[in-house]
Amino acid sequence: MGEALPAHIERNTAMTQTHDISRRRLLVQALATSALATTSGLALAQKTTARVLRVGHQKGWLSILKGRGTLEKELAPLGVTVTWTEFNAGPVQLEALNVGAIDFGDVGEAPPIFAQAAGAPLVYAGATVPRPRLEAIVVPKDSTIKSVQDLRAKRVAYNKGSNVQYFLAKLLEKNGLKYTDVQHIHLPPPDARAAFQKGAIDAWIIWDPFLAAAQKTLDARLLLDASGVVNNRAYYFTSRDFVSKNADVLKIAIRQINAIDTWASKNKTAAAAELSAVLGLDKSITELYLNRSDFGVAPVNSAILAEQQRIADTFFELKLIPRKLNLLHAAPVDLG
Repeated sequence: MGEALPAHIERNTAMTQTHDISRRRLLVQALATSALATTSGLALAQKTTARVLRVGHQKGWLSILKGRGTLEKELAPLGVTVTWTEFNAGPVQLEALNVGAIDFGDVGEAPPIFAQAAGAPLVYAGATVPRPRLEAIVVPKDSTIKSVQDLRAKRVAYNKGSNVQYFLAKLLEKNGLKYTDVQHIHLPPPDARAAFQKGAIDAWIIWDPFLAAAQKTLDARLLLDASGVVNNRAYYFTSRDFVSKNADVLKIAIRQINAIDTWASKNKTAAAAELSAVLGLDKSITELYLNRSDFGVAPVNSAILAEQQRIADTFFELKLIPRKLNLLHAAPVDLG
């Protein structure tokens, strides 16, 4: 074991989480007000039944889709306009959905479970293929940690409520360790990176492109990725009310996203350059990220939804969510 996590990091983390919650609530309230004002303005100006797809997105594939404008072009004949709001994390997007500020967005496996446990009207509209190599545990280059067993009693940092929390739970279980056998250090990626660089934590569980950046710029050693442990899909979500009235719109959105995925799978060098510009990262980082990614997006089926059910069951057993969930209601109507 190394030294305990410095007190100033613990204090800063608590303060950061408190401030993040306050900022998040203010942001969601502002978005809700903006969305209502936009909707009212459109109604007064157009006096029609024109529809709007309000997309919430994180920097990434949806940013590329936004930049190309192909979604707007395909939806225009249906009388549908598109608005875009950028978020820095999935949980904030889900809160925006919960207050009716957006209709569609992208998120990882775990955040929807916490949102649904809190009563969010979330519906899964689409899912990527499994991408287990895009999340992993890294340790310092000269670390004595060589196996999962070596993580016992060590300080393991990760973003609470994210995909990697589920990865950690299943990884420990698979290797005969209890969830409580490691020290859980909850830090968002920027803070975890700083702690990793200073040697204040023993291991960091993180996803791409943060993972690739740590390997390229911090000389982090990859202990193991999620292959054979969890699938690590990304999801596209909507609300039950929106899908009941706009299944045709969602079908087009999923098709457009899949088109970006298909293009990237065949043009990784060009995709890495475009993603590098979107994320503000060196191209060598996005190339590493894309070269280990799998591509493809499709509507959610019962087998994929069962994967989410297993995550929900795991979180309930670990007392990370307050109630047991039945996710069957989260499946959307057939998008074709």
